[in-house]
Amino acid sequence: MTVRLPLFPLNSVLFPGLVLPLNVFEERYRAMMRELLKSPEEEPRRFAVVAIRDGHEVAPSAPGMPDPTALPERGPAAGFGPDPVKAFHGVGCVADAATIRERADGTFEVLATGTTRVRLVSVDASGPFLTAELQELPEEPGDEAGALAEGVLRAFRQYQKRLAGARERSLSTAADLPDQPSVVSYLVAAAMVLDTPTKQRLLQAPDTASRLRDELKLLRAETSIIRTLPSLPASDLTRGPTNPN
Repeated sequence: MTVRLPLFPLNSVLFPGLVLPLNVFEERYRAMMRELLKSPEEEPRRFAVVAIRDGHEVAPSAPGMPDPTALPERGPAAGFGPDPVKAFHGVGCVADAATIRERADGTFEVLATGTTRVRLVSVDASGPFLTAELQELPEEPGDEAGALAEGVLRAFRQYQKRLAGARERSLSTAADLPDQPSVVSYLVAAAMVLDTPTKQRLLQAPDTASRLRDELKLLRAETSIIRTLPSLPASDLTRGPTNPN
């Protein structure tokens, strides 16, 4: 079964259960938010987030380089090439917008939460904003997910301590961390300082246990690296900015 939803490409990966703040200023995404606001408040205002593989999150709005006379791209697929589906990673996440607030200048402040993983089937650029046909992906537990989650939580606490520095408090206490394996896997994937391809690999893992196994290896490797680089100002990397669009 597939669903069709507005598509919001970003230079980052959204995971189920994670909060996504957005500052929406491009016209194509303003149009998307205006359309979502037409839905009754009691209904979910959903759109899909996919990570960009090859393209630009914000379309050029000034003469291009190296040709200063080149006109900027326009339209819903601007910055994503002639075949937008090739510009995006194949697995994304549905976002449920809890807050969509329009500012006086016509831009929007949006606060959404990731809900369900989806596979990108096709992209339609015929309207004012991109829409996509999407296949929902179930989250299978896999083998030994519970035991793996416990190991990942232990490794994650060590990673946090190293990342924050010996003189700083840990970023979370045991009470702050969940114990449901799938929730653990997504929280750790989002919280680790990793590049987009690695986060994308974690998002599209075939099951929770596979994701947790991958995270355990990554946590041990990253903790070892941080241990050998005591001067790394890694605490600054834990404070992620709001997505610009």
